[in-house]
Amino acid sequence: MRVGLALLALAALAPGCAQGGSDQVTPAGGQQPLDAPPARALDSYASKLGAAHAARVAAAHRWGLKDIPPAAPPAPEAKPKIRTREGFEVPGHRESDLPPVFTRIPTRDKVVFLTIDDGAEKDRAFLRMMSDLDVPYSAFLSGYLVKDNPRYFRKMQARGVVLNNHTLHHPYLPGLSYRAQKREICGMQRYMEKRFGKRPRLFRPPYGSYNRATLRAAKACGIAYVPLWNEEVFADRWEYREADRELRPGDIVLTHFRGPGQWKGTMPDMVRRFLNKVTAEGYAVGRLEDYL
Repeated sequence: MRVGLALLALAALAPGCAQGGSDQVTPAGGQQPLDAPPARALDSYASKLGAAHAARVAAAHRWGLKDIPPAAPPAPEAKPKIRTREGFEVPGHRESDLPPVFTRIPTRDKVVFLTIDDGAEKDRAFLRMMSDLDVPYSAFLSGYLVKDNPRYFRKMQARGVVLNNHTLHHPYLPGLSYRAQKREICGMQRYMEKRFGKRPRLFRPPYGSYNRATLRAAKACGIAYVPLWNEEVFADRWEYREADRELRPGDIVLTHFRGPGQWKGTMPDMVRRFLNKVTAEGYAVGRLEDYL
């Protein structure tokens, strides 16, 4: 569709480029040469769109998708205001300016966000698939699962994936003291900086469980946002937070770094299930950090 629009734009604008000035293009029978810089620029743009579309078609076929996923939308110029979801507050949440806890980005864009937790499975086919399809996602890593192969996640990072905080040891945080929670969160911040060069601004508590001490510790460790999720996708099924089991614009989708040992399928199987559903419902996959 985008290629067609570009070609229509080229057809519409080329006559305008042929009137007057040193860039005039003389009409001729048959194929008119694109001598004018504006016409050549349009032709180059259309060619690039055509090549990008062809690559997406080939990748979708190669990975067994039912349809071609839409390209990720551009980052919004005006970032939406992120607030804590009603019912997810802790005592003194607003008064203490604690990080917002949310399950959806407030946007009218027909877009959803894929987030992947922990780091247990290091599936190289998954990296190839996501690179081929150019699908954005965000990773939330636990230190004890990453340390055996940080190179895998550096490859991910080099392809534009943002690596975020999911604690050092994946404990049930509300069962710990404030100091112990802070060690888990700040310790992972230091680990991420050492291994990947940057302290994350996003944190997801293990199991989605937190209390006021969790958010106080997260804030003290430099965390700005605590995204949870509205849906979870597995290799063989979806699960939903909302009773109507519907996707909505801005929904955050959770999955995990898992393989056949824990799932009925592989990570590429999970991505295929995810993309087939969201594409069929007219959603693109966005980059979560672009909206924050």
